[in-house]
Amino acid sequence: MCCLRNGRVLSLCAGGGARKALKMAGGILERIAEIEKEMSRTQKNKATEYHLGLLKSKLAKLRTQLIQGEQKTGPAGTGFEVVKYGDARVAMVGFPSVGKSTFLSTVTKTESEAAAYEFTTLTCIPGILYHNGATIQLLDLPGIISGASEGKGRGRQVIGVARSADLILLMLDATKADVQRPLLEKELESVGIRLNKSPPNVYFKPKATGGLKFTAIVPLTHLNEKLVYGILHEYKVHNADVIVREDCTVDDFIDIVEGNRQYIRCLNVVNKIDSVSIEEVDRLARYPHTVVLSCNLRLNVDTLISRIWDDLRLCRVYTKKRGHAPDFTDPLVLRAGCTVQDACRAVHRSLAEASRFKYALVWGRSTKHNPQRVGFQHLLADEDVMQIVTR
Repeated sequence: MCCLRNGRVLSLCAGGGARKALKMAGGILERIAEIEKEMSRTQKNKATEYHLGLLKSKLAKLRTQLIQGEQKTGPAGTGFEVVKYGDARVAMVGFPSVGKSTFLSTVTKTESEAAAYEFTTLTCIPGILYHNGATIQLLDLPGIISGASEGKGRGRQVIGVARSADLILLMLDATKADVQRPLLEKELESVGIRLNKSPPNVYFKPKATGGLKFTAIVPLTHLNEKLVYGILHEYKVHNADVIVREDCTVDDFIDIVEGNRQYIRCLNVVNKIDSVSIEEVDRLARYPHTVVLSCNLRLNVDTLISRIWDDLRLCRVYTKKRGHAPDFTDPLVLRAGCTVQDACRAVHRSLAEASRFKYALVWGRSTKHNPQRVGFQHLLADEDVMQIVTR
C-alpha cells in the first residue's frame, strides 16, 4: 500500500508521527481554552479561591505538556537556537518591525537586515557587543505574534531561545508600547519565563513515603493547607515536605512544583521615540525597568548599553603575577557574588583544588585593607585585583 501512485501513500505514512503530534497538541490547546474560559467566568472571592487554584494548576500542567511534547516531536533543524558564546547572553523579544535588527546593527558589527515591512528577520541572528572588557552575545530573534506561546508563527521556538538568556530586552514601539508590553509579558509567562522576579522562598521536596507535611512560618493570605494539598494531588504528588517562608501566591507555589521556571531580568526598550511627543516620552520613561531610545537617530543608545551592563551584574576580576603589574587588558568576567574559588576555576580548574591552592592576595573594594590575604570563600567585587599563591 505504501507504493501506490507516485509515492503518495508512502509520504502519508512517513508523516503519521507528525500528524499524531499535531492532533495531540490541538487537544491540549482545546483543554487550555476551556479552562481559561471557565476561569474568566468564575468570580474571584474566598469561596472560589480553592476552585481557581486547582484550575490554575491544571492550566500550568497542560502548558508544560504542550511545550515538552513539541520538544520531543518537533523536526530537527526547526529551532532558532545558536551556540552560546561570550560572558553573557541578551535576547531581544518583540513584535515585528519594532527595531530589533536596527539596534543589533547599531551596537555590533553584525548586519541584520532591516526594512519597512514585517517579518524581515526569519531566523535567530547573533551579534557580539564588546563593553567594559566583556563579550556579550546579543540575539536578534524573529518577531512574534499574539498567541506565540500556543505555537502561532513558530512562536514557541522563538520564545524558547529566550529561556537561555541572562537578560531579555522587550523591544517595544513607542506608539504601541502600552498594548505590546502586556501582550509580550503574557506570552513569556505562558512558557515559564518570569521577568524581574526571584524564586519564591518555598521549600518543596517530594518523598517516597510519609504523606504530605505542610508548614507555614509566616501568615498566608493567598495559600492554605487545603489548597496546597489539592494542587499537589493534581500533580499526583502524595508524599512531600512543604515549608512556606513567605506570603506567596497560588501561581508562585505552582511554579515551585513545576520546577522548570526561568527567572530572568528584563529591560523594556521603547524604540521610535522620535514618533511621539516629548510628554509621551517622559511618561513611557517613568515605567519601571524601562529605557527609551531611537535607533534611527542614535538617541540614548549608550544609556541602553550601560543599563544592559548594570542588569547583567557582571564582575570583572583582574589577575596579577608576583612582581608584575596587574593585567587590565583581559579581565576575568564572572557573575556578581563570585568567590576566589570561582576566579581560580576561570583561570584553570586545577587552581580551584585545595591541594594546590594556598591563598590569594586581593586588592579592591571587597577587602578591608590592600592587599588582603584571603581564602577560597572570599567574595570578590567588580574590578578587584587578585594574585593566586599556590603550594
